[in-house]
Amino acid sequence: MPGQPVICIVGGGAAGFFAAITCAEANPALKVVILERGQEVLQKVRISGGGRCNATHACFMPRELIKFYPRGEKELLGPFMRFSAADTVDWFQARGVALKTEADGRMFPVSDSSQTMIDCLYGAAVRAGVQIIKGARVDQIEVRRPDGQTKGAQVAPFLLKTSAGDFAAQKVMIAAGSAPAVWEMLKQTGHSIIPPVPSLFTFNIRDERLKELSGLSVPRAVVEIIGAGVRRKAEGPLLITHWGVSGPAVLKLSAFAARDLAAVQYRFQIKINWTAALDAGDRLLETKSGWAKKGIAGNALFDLPLRLWKRLVSAAQIADDLQWANLSSSQMQALTRELTGGIFNVEGKSAFKEEFTTAGGVELSEVNFKTFESKLVPGLYFAGEILNIDAVTGGFNFQAAWTGGWIAGLALADAIFKDAATK
Repeated sequence: MPGQPVICIVGGGAAGFFAAITCAEANPALKVVILERGQEVLQKVRISGGGRCNATHACFMPRELIKFYPRGEKELLGPFMRFSAADTVDWFQARGVALKTEADGRMFPVSDSSQTMIDCLYGAAVRAGVQIIKGARVDQIEVRRPDGQTKGAQVAPFLLKTSAGDFAAQKVMIAAGSAPAVWEMLKQTGHSIIPPVPSLFTFNIRDERLKELSGLSVPRAVVEIIGAGVRRKAEGPLLITHWGVSGPAVLKLSAFAARDLAAVQYRFQIKINWTAALDAGDRLLETKSGWAKKGIAGNALFDLPLRLWKRLVSAAQIADDLQWANLSSSQMQALTRELTGGIFNVEGKSAFKEEFTTAGGVELSEVNFKTFESKLVPGLYFAGEILNIDAVTGGFNFQAAWTGGWIAGLALADAIFKDAATK
């Protein structure tokens, strides 16, 4: 339609699609265009959760939900009050996609297929009239101010120069994910970019206590970072890998200490309490009394895998055939230390499957979180990982994308209404 106001969404991921759909449904008079640099859209949705798409988390109280965001906690409270995890469930339910909750709170489509989510989002966009252009790499974002327009004016027309041609737009939203090239372009518009560092990664450890134990897990452990200029700990399941340790406890630590660990080049120490118990020493004393004639190495305690238990017993300098009755006080202390405070040297990191996330992006103080609009460039909006917002694993990063996309999409549609009313 000639003369249609144009909204350009840069990035065909979760936040970009959600914003485009919301905007187009709220104001059908707009021409909403998604510009995706790749040949496929919604790729992170496709690979999330091992191909099942961990859509969100069953944490329905905004004040609890924000605690899972190392960066963005304060800024997201208001947005989550407007569009929460419960709203995400309702949004997809209304479009024929039911979500289910697993024991750890993660939520997936009942189909257990990310394709269900992709079909829903793509179909909703097409029905709303959104134009989806693939292979459109944005090379320049030009803010064009008409003659006589003041810096503080509400309308800031844009020209996006892309590999698929030039696009003039009344409003623009950037939802390009962790995109260094786009961050560089945004610097040219006056925005500050917090340098990105990895988040959600596993710890690389070479230690005889863990050698050839890959695949073993502990349901409840406490991992504490020491020696990196920060003391932070997390509790949860712990997984031994070929490279060291992973699991929710480690991933949470990697997220909340992302910048501190980058500063020490991922060389630090951790202390592991494999039992997560505060009274492990007392329980060992009770076991010594009650299992006097039993062998120590062959009878694991604290629900630990037997092979791991044997390694920790050996690390405490306890012979394989020693019985509990013959355990000395010094050996008891050594075993307690190995179980509750073993020190491990971390010598690097590895990405966590496909869930690689970065800490960094557009400085949050430069964004109005009532609308997700830039405070510096009127008409420019952000959502998703382009912002300095990230979360622990479990569906929380997608929730920030849905919330940001929904609020920005409404604001984009409403802004056009307001602009038209002032002319």
